[in-house]
Amino acid sequence: MIQDLALMLVVAGVVTLVFKRLKQPLVLGYVVAGFLVSPHMPYTASVADRENIHLWADIGVMFLLFSLGLDFSFKKILKMGASPIISTVTVIFAMSMLGILVGHSFGWSQMDCIFLGGMLAMSSTTIIYKAFDDLGLRQQQFAGLVMSVLILEDILAIVMMVMLSAIASGQSPDGGQMLGSVVKIGFFLILWLVVGIFAIPLFLRSVRHLINSEVLLIVSLGLCCAMAVFSTKVGFSSAFGAFIMGSILAETVEAERIEKLVEPVKNLFGAVFFVSVGMLVDPQILIAYALPIGVLVLTILVGQAVFGSMAFMLGGESLKSAMRCGFSMAQIGEFSFIIASLGLSLGVISDFLYPVVVAVSVITTFLTPYMIRLATPAYNALEHRLPSRLIRMLNHLSMSHPNTTEQSKWKRLLIQMTVNTVVYSILTSATVAVMFSFVLPFMRRLLPGWELHWYANAITGLLTIVCIAPFLRAMVMKKNRSEEWRTLWAESNRNRLPLLFTVLVRVMIALSAIFYICNYLSRFSNAVMITLGIVVLALIIVSRTVKHRSIVLERLFINNLRSREIEAQVHGKKRPLYEGKLLDRDIHIAEFDVPSDSMWMGQNLKQLSLGRKYGVHVSSILRGGHRLNIPDGDYIIFPGDRLQVIGSDEQLSKLGQALQTEVLSEDPDLESREMRLRQLIIGADSPFIGKTLEESGIRSLYSCMVVGLEEGKENLSIVSPKRKFEEGDIIWVVGERESLAALLK
Repeated sequence: MIQDLALMLVVAGVVTLVFKRLKQPLVLGYVVAGFLVSPHMPYTASVADRENIHLWADIGVMFLLFSLGLDFSFKKILKMGASPIISTVTVIFAMSMLGILVGHSFGWSQMDCIFLGGMLAMSSTTIIYKAFDDLGLRQQQFAGLVMSVLILEDILAIVMMVMLSAIASGQSPDGGQMLGSVVKIGFFLILWLVVGIFAIPLFLRSVRHLINSEVLLIVSLGLCCAMAVFSTKVGFSSAFGAFIMGSILAETVEAERIEKLVEPVKNLFGAVFFVSVGMLVDPQILIAYALPIGVLVLTILVGQAVFGSMAFMLGGESLKSAMRCGFSMAQIGEFSFIIASLGLSLGVISDFLYPVVVAVSVITTFLTPYMIRLATPAYNALEHRLPSRLIRMLNHLSMSHPNTTEQSKWKRLLIQMTVNTVVYSILTSATVAVMFSFVLPFMRRLLPGWELHWYANAITGLLTIVCIAPFLRAMVMKKNRSEEWRTLWAESNRNRLPLLFTVLVRVMIALSAIFYICNYLSRFSNAVMITLGIVVLALIIVSRTVKHRSIVLERLFINNLRSREIEAQVHGKKRPLYEGKLLDRDIHIAEFDVPSDSMWMGQNLKQLSLGRKYGVHVSSILRGGHRLNIPDGDYIIFPGDRLQVIGSDEQLSKLGQALQTEVLSEDPDLESREMRLRQLIIGADSPFIGKTLEESGIRSLYSCMVVGLEEGKENLSIVSPKRKFEEGDIIWVVGERESLAALLK
């Protein structure tokens, strides 16, 4: 095992150094390294035990998705609005259908076609981010739109993996099975997020004074693995559970710290995963399937260029911006490998599909920078051939997709009620399931025998009602006194009956939970159970204790959910609210980090003249956890400052290039700059006799420093600035070799 790991990492290290030199994505370097150490390569050493490699690769996928979850926030998705969601769903649907059609055209099996569609729909976040970085486009506005869609694609990829697993486990995919999978995903997703965001920040806050970096890393990875195990127990993949735990920890104050600590672990096991991907590439299969590989490459390039551009236009982008976004996504990457690995592990796809997808990924990755550069010339060519009226209409298509729309009071109220009812219903169902699965058997063992059986049931039922009471009360009473409710009630008498109906529906849902508990634990008649349920629900509603518990739990959850946002406000990290309200479409905010070796450090904004040189405006400077808003010309730039700058894509691009290129050059004589310690005896002919330390010029003329005077004591004496040197003084001096030589001479 150690021999295999050594071979993989050494080869991966050499190959990635070459790829770094060639400015290619490291992911490709790992794949090539895996090909070199695979059994299919007869001219190089190969790994001995592939089973261990697959085990590490599974761990690598888990940590990759855990890190993805740490960088993800459900609040960010909700704040994006409908545009990225429309674009993402359109791209995934179109590319999945294209993949299925191409697979059918080659006569491949149904499962091969379904998995191929999923692979072709997933653009690579890693590769696109790297390409934007290399081309200096990361600060441009369209790049931000692409990254938003890629985040949503990654989320939908997780859901797709769960659904593909469910489809693969059945004899044939059907609508009922897929609907059941979606409901199951939604149930556990909401349950884990709500419980996790309530409990985990509370736990981390209580032990914050005990946690250092080492402990935080172990605790984070322990939580990740625990959720991965729990996910497999309920029928999902370990990667899905790891992602959920990452997204829960992303809402805590410690999220950024955890992300930095986990990154080396993710990099190690991620490298092992991508190397294992390369090991499955068989050259003979690539030769045999050269035609399908070429067709799939063309499908991705043309499909993303056409359907990707259309998807971004449907999301509200102009034609030029949509084409730049669509052309940027013309490749597949890590999630395609993960989906292919899933298909192989389930034994539902053919062996040839994996190396074919890897080959397609390698080719499209190499073509990614060229596709990004091709977008603007393609738009210019299209602009010359299409009628100018049509171009103007397409360029202003985004005006029909306003970012903010005034929702009706009914719509806001119904959405809020639906969300509350669904969340509290899931919490109630989960609580009942836990009580009946663990507490009820324990009580029956504690109170054995038929005589005590009813006591065990009664105690369990009472404890269950007590546990779910805050959820039932919040489900029935929440939003009944909201601003929308009061306004609608006062506006018209016609609104009152529908409003009362919403209360009745929630009351019936709450009563059904109580009826289920009574029916499961007792043999009462229906009339008795209905009466008992109504009485219990009425007591829950009027109870001040239950009301207080419900409010405390909800406030604690909201506080945990907002903890990272509060921390960002306290330390000046939160982006300004006006960011999304800039009137000019071509103007937006970007952030730039000042390098540690920047030539700008020590200069103030007036000296730098960024507005005159680049046409940008520095709105804020983030320094040491503090925000300096609207800095004047006297503010000095320090290394590590983060500048928030307002400007157009072109202006911000020029500023970013200048910031990266205007840095201090490396010292060519670095080895000769070593500091040395030498003893110096003041002789009878020394020019220092009768002079003080300052008058001698040892520091100012020779760039050396006197660290002490030797007077026969155990320690050196500090040389007083007013003391004059005398013959026979022994001083110790520190300086560079050449400076010391000049001083001694």
